[in-house]
Amino acid sequence: MNFAIAYSRAQDGIAAPLVTVEVHLANGLPSLSIVGLPETAVKESKDRVRAALLNSHFEFPARRITINLAPADLPKEGSRFDLAIAMGVLAASGQLPADTLLNYEFVGELALSGELRPVRGVLPTAIHTSRSKRSLLLPADNANEASLITGANIFAARHLLEVCAHLRGKAPLPGVTTAVTPAPSGDEDLDLSDVRGQHYARRALEIAAAGGHNLLMIGPPGTGKTMLASRLPGILPDMSDEEALETAAILSISGNDALADNWRKRLFRAPHHTASAVALVGGGSQPRPGEISLAHNGVLFLDELPEFDRRVLEVLREPLESGTITISRAARQRDFPSRFQLIAAMNPCPCGYLGDNSGRCHCSSEQIRRYKCRISGPLLDRIDMHVEVPRCRDSSFSARGESRGESSAAIKQRVAASRNRQIQRCGKPNVALNNKEIEEVCRLSENDNRLLEKAVDTLRLSPRAYHRILKVARTIADLANADAITTAHLTEAISYRRLDRRLT
Repeated sequence: MNFAIAYSRAQDGIAAPLVTVEVHLANGLPSLSIVGLPETAVKESKDRVRAALLNSHFEFPARRITINLAPADLPKEGSRFDLAIAMGVLAASGQLPADTLLNYEFVGELALSGELRPVRGVLPTAIHTSRSKRSLLLPADNANEASLITGANIFAARHLLEVCAHLRGKAPLPGVTTAVTPAPSGDEDLDLSDVRGQHYARRALEIAAAGGHNLLMIGPPGTGKTMLASRLPGILPDMSDEEALETAAILSISGNDALADNWRKRLFRAPHHTASAVALVGGGSQPRPGEISLAHNGVLFLDELPEFDRRVLEVLREPLESGTITISRAARQRDFPSRFQLIAAMNPCPCGYLGDNSGRCHCSSEQIRRYKCRISGPLLDRIDMHVEVPRCRDSSFSARGESRGESSAAIKQRVAASRNRQIQRCGKPNVALNNKEIEEVCRLSENDNRLLEKAVDTLRLSPRAYHRILKVARTIADLANADAITTAHLTEAISYRRLDRRLT
């Protein structure tokens, strides 16, 4: 036998395209060449494979070996093809039955001793292998991650010899059992009942959670903006299986641990204001996901929003609308999902104490104007709700101050009921409604139409802001279990465009 085929998977964003590893042995001076757009780590696999086979007491063919990674126009990166190449060489040289390889896909890095080392991005590979009706053979250290896939036929090994014994039928490997994933549990240390006062901001946070709306909180230091934002994931509805796997796949290709105890919980990402554009949206010579993709189906919290570089903030505009980010390089282009909920916080002025009763603010009107203008109009237009988080009375923090508010669990029930209502109506949360759907589900009475038109003229709002007010009003109605938007729902939605009122 001079020819053999083995299957593997490349990594292309959160996709895992099939790679056919073709191995051909020919007469001539001993050599090994790998073709098919391999990068450096793939080219170096020939030395790892040779040493692994020899140290595992296999014969390495002293012939002219050509390995083709098809399709030839797909870039191949990393050490994930080592195991497939080794299987192909063994089958082509007659040391393994070639027909057994056709039912498997192989992913894993080989140590010089023949041991299997884990690779990054196994979860997307397991998902696509399961769809192809083939079995997946991978390193034991990747087994927990792959076990998230229900119905997949997965085998894990620690050494090359275990793989070969399994393929020969001498020592079959036990299949990787599907992980039992409990429902996500709330974080008891981050309960919304800990927030004293701030009823207006708590109400806005509940509305934002119910409809998936973006929210900007404005207030002096220490009023609870970060405290409120960090408790948003605890009141968001639980993720569906599809959402959870998509989020875990992004963590997998990023090299993060997707197998935490509560991997179904919505993620909360809070990058520092010194983060670069690449750190925020992703990039690099080999494109990797950024913070907005790591926050997919979760929350992206930008504290001290005006302190971010303006050019960094501007890259958020397209992902906020489309829910995806495309990273283009000279040789390749990759798409990453980035459907996140933006929660931002800022001070009312550079010193932070504008309007405070203490009179500590000495910022001039020009300083305040320049500070607020660090946030561009187009970006602000994409934030559905702007709320003030004022300083609370000192008595609120005393032992006999305000009683604790509702718990996150109680609010989450209302949010989940509202979200289910939205899904049943349009198959999506209100924030994702398109213009046609808005016309159908956000109809207003004649008087309410005139009210909204007057608000648009007074605040000089854009058509985008007009539609976002309607979406927020629809969410408020859903929370009230109302079939139609009333004047009370609409006026509350208009009140959340507070920053537009300050800039006019």
